[in-house]
Formats: sequence, structure tokens, C-alpha cells
Amino acid sequence: MSRIGKLPVQIPSGVKCTLEGTSLTVAGPKGSLEAVFSPEMTISLDDGQLVVTRPSDSKEHRSLHGLTRTLVNNMMVGVSEGFKKTLLLDGTGYRVSLQGKNLNLVVGYSHPVIMEPPEGITLEVEGTSTIHVSGINKQLVGQVAANIRKIRPVEPYKGKGIRYLNEFVVRKESKTTGK
Repeated sequence: MSRIGKLPVQIPSGVKCTLEGTSLTVAGPKGSLEAVFSPEMTISLDDGQLVVTRPSDSKEHRSLHGLTRTLVNNMMVGVSEGFKKTLLLDGTGYRVSLQGKNLNLVVGYSHPVIMEPPEGITLEVEGTSTIHVSGINKQLVGQVAANIRKIRPVEPYKGKGIRYLNEFVVRKESKTTGK
């Protein structure tokens, strides 16, 4: 039995779940999410918790079991608490600002990079070097944060670029001239 898949998903207070076959709709104080899962997995609603079961112990069913349970749990956490990722800009002259909802990044290119957030994502700027990406969909929050980081990844020699808050950057020693 999957250690993650066998755990029931508790439904937080203020969250309403609707289960129709393989489709699950979760609505909470932060918003609403809907997902369609594999028809091989069985999701049942019992006493304020969702339980995911699998039909057999085949490798495919075991991996789908843990995945389905984790996706359901992420939906519950997203509509009740939300998800947030923080990015930092390191580098001389690197700065960020908001223009309406759009993000304006000055990160060493000949032009500023303007990024428009997708629907359901909120971008906040703290100072001139911190970006907070938040939303209710964990996958979308992570993807937007990765796209922002991809604009100027951290380089290993001086450590300049866009990085996550607790990301450790392996630094390299620069070349030295020999005699």
C-alpha cells in the first residue's frame, strides 16, 4: 500500500467538495478548483474526508494512487490557504516593479522584460528585489515562478540573477592566470 496514497485527505472547515464520477470540484474561501482524475482510481467521500483507493498493486496503479491523493490534497490546501513562492533578484542594477498587474524586470538586458501573469496568479513586489507569486493552483504558481526565474537564472561566478528564497547557489572559482 502506498504510504501517501492510503492517508485520507481531511476536508478543512469552509471547504465544499462535489464529487461526480472522476471529476472533483473543490470550493473554498480563496476560490474554486476543478480536476478530472484517472477513472482507474476510486475517490470516495466519507465523514468529512476523501479516500483514494486503487484496484490492484500494479506499478501503474501504485504510482497513480499516490499522485491522485497528493493532487486532491493540494486542491484542499489551495482553496483554504493558497500557495506562495518568493523570488529574489541579486545583481547590480537589477530591479523589479509592478505596472498595473504586469511585472517589469530590469535584469541586465538592453530592454526591460515585461511579464503578464496568467489568470488566477497574483504578483506582489516588495522593495525593488523581492517578488511574491501566489495563487490557489500549486502547479500554476510553481510554473509562473519558474518562468520568472528563467528570464535571468543565477550564474555561478558572481551569483547574479533571479533565485528562489532559500535556493543555494553553488559558486565556482574564477580563472586565474598561471606563470
